Amino acid sequence: MLACAYPAPSTVQPGAHHAADTGPQPSSVRPPPPMPESLPPDAEADASAAPTAPVAPPPSADTATERSLRFEDCLTVAIMALLALITFANVLVRHFTNSSFAWTEEISVFLMIVLALVAGSAAVARDVHIRIEYFAEGGSAARRRRLARFGALSVAVLFAGIAVLSARVTWDDWRFGETSPGIGVPQWWYSAWLPLLSALITLRALGLFRRQDAAAGTPGARP
Repeated sequence: MLACAYPAPSTVQPGAHHAADTGPQPSSVRPPPPMPESLPPDAEADASAAPTAPVAPPPSADTATERSLRFEDCLTVAIMALLALITFANVLVRHFTNSSFAWTEEISVFLMIVLALVAGSAAVARDVHIRIEYFAEGGSAARRRRLARFGALSVAVLFAGIAVLSARVTWDDWRFGETSPGIGVPQWWYSAWLPLLSALITLRALGLFRRQDAAAGTPGARP
């Protein structure tokens, strides 16, 4: 008969294999990251030539113009608010009393005329008046500049004439004691604003002409 050879029982005592596993364990601290390699001289030069923060440019002609237009802007807002207040008061009076402030129509018409002139002054200064683009935007740059300067000068001449003629009308209203048809206040209270605002538009048009003349000698400049 064949004898089955069984392996001899291990003589290692229980727990001995645990003692063999109690060797030094790997540390849980991560190794330090590798040091970055030094940049080549060309790369260091490029890094030193990196763009810095942009410096704010000096105030331009557009900024100066916008600052000078605060008078027109504030007056426009005040007139529109007053017109809205008068209209709202008329609506309330008509709704609750079946009557109206008929005498305020004269004031409303006067305020709308003043509003048109004040807004026209701001539009002239900002060069945003209505124009025919076929003529204003067509042709060479030199032609467009000449046409823009001609337009600004024409506006200045036109409103200078209106200022002179309306000043004579205001003088006649004051001299002859004319009164308004609605309220009966002196007529020159209303007519005096026409020469003043026409003169303001004339000054704005001359300022636009001067800026356009200066921009003509500076390539890429805006009036």
